[in-house]
Amino acid sequence: MLGDSIAAGVGSTRREDTLGPLLAERLRKAGHQVDLRVHAVAGARSADLRGQVRAAVASGVDIAVVVIGANDLTRFVPAQVGAQQLHDAVADLRAAGAEVVVTTAPDLSIVSHVPPALRDAVSTVSRQYAQVQQQAVIRAGGVVAHVERAVTPRFAADPSLFAADRFHPSAAGYREIAAALAPAVEAAADRMHA
Repeated sequence: MLGDSIAAGVGSTRREDTLGPLLAERLRKAGHQVDLRVHAVAGARSADLRGQVRAAVASGVDIAVVVIGANDLTRFVPAQVGAQQLHDAVADLRAAGAEVVVTTAPDLSIVSHVPPALRDAVSTVSRQYAQVQQQAVIRAGGVVAHVERAVTPRFAADPSLFAADRFHPSAAGYREIAAALAPAVEAAADRMHA
């Protein structure tokens, strides 16, 4: 697991209810052997992926799941800059022989801190950022898991999917994200063993 606070599990009170352990459990149930390593760091931006990729490659990586983009958006990192940093991270992971699954920037308009008058603009910027990221990931040989399509409406409709900070996911929110992410991760695991 590489990327930001979502990949690191911020917001959940129990480690087993975070993305890494939830995805690892699904892979184990499908018959895969899993040695989970979480290199993600809360607050990480795409620029921080370089160090995480080095750590992942040094410890050995077959499948890298990257969750990145929210902090790039909140810190106003230009889309082309963040996308190039993500491209380079994916390319380095692919060069090391890893399958790479990326979840791009979320739609931050659903976060309760965003004033209603700004929601449409924030949604548009979030979608545009994710689109530029997606193109970069594909160019680098990675796979984009379209998690936001599945989870954005659910998070918008159900406040219980957010943690107490009303920004990060709760345990229930992580289960929703993991369920949406799992098919792409399971497909990556199957490619490793093909």
